[in-house]
Amino acid sequence: MDPMFWPSETNSFRRFTPESLAAIEERIANKKKHQAKVNQENKDQRVEEDKLTPQLDLKTCKKLPSLYGDLPVELIGEPLEDFDPYYSDHKTFMVINKRRTIFRFSAMPALCIFGPFNPVRKAAIKIMTHS
Repeated sequence: MDPMFWPSETNSFRRFTPESLAAIEERIANKKKHQAKVNQENKDQRVEEDKLTPQLDLKTCKKLPSLYGDLPVELIGEPLEDFDPYYSDHKTFMVINKRRTIFRFSAMPALCIFGPFNPVRKAAIKIMTHS
């Protein structure tokens, strides 16, 4: 991978906030509109699109590669925006523990009542990801 395209430390790690979730929902809506438009234009001809796949070095339960830089101490165990382009239009967030292990969680409400920003859910995620 070209070093020019490596994410820098300052850009890589951003907290997962309600604004992040709204941006993901907006990307999903735009993708659906675009897909509907493409489907109408190409009813007769089927054109295969290049589909993104998850990056192998950012898989769940793997260690975060060192090229992403050091994780700030205040972000250990906190919900972060996913920086894998595959997940840019998926309602997910990632959590990285002290050992730099990657965990991914859905931003959909757990048990239909605990949203991603609920204190009970945050506590459960901290317990689950604790090294």
